[in-house]
Amino acid sequence: MTIGELLDRSAISTRVSAANKKKALAVIAEIAARNFGLDAGQVLDALDERETAGSTGVGHGVAVPHARLEGLERMRGVFVRLEQPIEFGSVDDQPVDLLFALFAPRNAGAEHLRALARVSRLLRQGDLREHLRKAQSADAIHALLVQDVVARPAA
Repeated sequence: MTIGELLDRSAISTRVSAANKKKALAVIAEIAARNFGLDAGQVLDALDERETAGSTGVGHGVAVPHARLEGLERMRGVFVRLEQPIEFGSVDDQPVDLLFALFAPRNAGAEHLRALARVSRLLRQGDLREHLRKAQSADAIHALLVQDVVARPAA
């Protein structure tokens, strides 16, 4: 599964204001609910439950929150760029401003783990993170994420 298959342009938000981790996750839950026909409260509960197990802040200002959800038929993604970085409990103790949330069907197996690995690998690239931070639109962010996957062989 490619990033283009996971992430619709309508599930990208570039100017999100969130004072803390809980509010950032609530914004992601609202975007997921609107785009995937889910209940925002259930999405937020699933994200909170995963964060309780350990932060999904992977370092360099990036977080990859994720959850398995009833009502999804395939893997889906939401990308949010925050206006101001927030504390997220990241592995490097740096605040987060780029969040790529992944949602899997409740019964998803290895596909969920492969998608997490792919997104994490992609966002480890410093030059891509900087381009994502400077992009002016959801279309530009989508193009950056998809182009990078097309330019590199799948692992």
